[in-house]
Amino acid sequence: MRFGGLNWGTGQLALVEGYRWADRRQTTWQLNPSKPDAPLSVLFDGSSEDKYNDPGTPYEHRNAQGKSVLLTGGALGQTIYLMGNGASPEGDRPFVDEMDLISKKTARWWRSQAPVYEVPVAIVDASGKKRQLLTRRESLTQSPNYYLRDATKKEKLTAVTKFPNPYAAFGGSFPKQVLKYKRADGVALTADLYLPPNYKKSDGPLPMLMSAYPLEFKDKSTAGQVTGSPFTFTRLNGGSPVFWVTQGYAVLANASVPIVGEGSKDPNDTYIEQLVSSAKAAIDEGARLGVVDPKRVGVMGHSYGAFMTANLLTHSNLFKAGIARSGAYNRTLTPYGFQGEERNYWQAQEVYNAMSPFNYADKIKTPILLIHGEADNNTGTYPIQSERYYAALKGQGATARYVVLPAESHGYAARENLLHVLWETNAWLEKYVKAPAPEPAN
Repeated sequence: MRFGGLNWGTGQLALVEGYRWADRRQTTWQLNPSKPDAPLSVLFDGSSEDKYNDPGTPYEHRNAQGKSVLLTGGALGQTIYLMGNGASPEGDRPFVDEMDLISKKTARWWRSQAPVYEVPVAIVDASGKKRQLLTRRESLTQSPNYYLRDATKKEKLTAVTKFPNPYAAFGGSFPKQVLKYKRADGVALTADLYLPPNYKKSDGPLPMLMSAYPLEFKDKSTAGQVTGSPFTFTRLNGGSPVFWVTQGYAVLANASVPIVGEGSKDPNDTYIEQLVSSAKAAIDEGARLGVVDPKRVGVMGHSYGAFMTANLLTHSNLFKAGIARSGAYNRTLTPYGFQGEERNYWQAQEVYNAMSPFNYADKIKTPILLIHGEADNNTGTYPIQSERYYAALKGQGATARYVVLPAESHGYAARENLLHVLWETNAWLEKYVKAPAPEPAN
């Protein structure tokens, strides 16, 4: 196990966290600082991937010295408070629990209820009478605002803020549908489907833009757990794919792409196969619903999602075009590991080479738009990654475009650059996805 952190509470209470990445084990122990020789007591023990059984995070507040310490209660200070996302098959339902450290029993104060998504932000009063919380509350049609909530009275809410809906000009919201489906190996997947306003299925299937970010897992069952909520208010940022519902596209955002390696196997041993299988399952589900034209699908991603995009275009014929932003494409340039990969290049050369789309620049036939910040200082995604990949693609006759954003780092901030990214992306999708050139006759 490796030391993961320490939460101070009182002279008699601290919590110590430990973890082991190889099997995703995570443990929390209870420590009495006044008795350093006393044995530690296990408080929580389980998998960091198992979101359904996550006990929550111990809540801290600032003490008189301005330091963050555990909030404790009870006559002997033996009670702590836990806040968690509350992942479940129905989606996230955040909660607040109190836990007696002597009996190890928990009691639930409160849990978010459909059809809203409410997140505990702070405990204002932990006394038995009030149990007052500060929460952030939203729904599919209501933008987030803050409230004071009495956890003992479910209906009692006091508004603290009244932030207006920022998307009133677009009708106020972007309705979404959470899709649940499976890929060929049985792993459960989810994605958020957005459709253009006033769209009807009778209008026919639409061109689609898919956005995703792969994650590694050691267990198929936890890889298929649902995260996120069907009741969150959709927020747009400069990198959001949801803009394109306004341009007549179906958008599949947050499509889950789990890369699983159980037992002695490492997830990346079968990265390409699982990547393509997850993408195919997402497109097939959209086509099954009758809202997606599987012959007009584009894919986009940022950072590791850009790496995903390049590999999907290289190793499948599922997409008409791709947009890869601030990615890495040659894994020999990250020889001491990347993302969740622990092995170095010399321990797993075949894996590094197979996962590097740079090595297959002569195979890619699908149009790809590369975008990169000129000042990207993220160690795995220096601009040289896109520069050399683009040179390789062009040298092999691929349809590729490379856009450099001046003065931008790994994430983009300048208004001019954000608008330019939107313009470049839209032009690429319009040309190669919405109205692609006809397939050549055999």
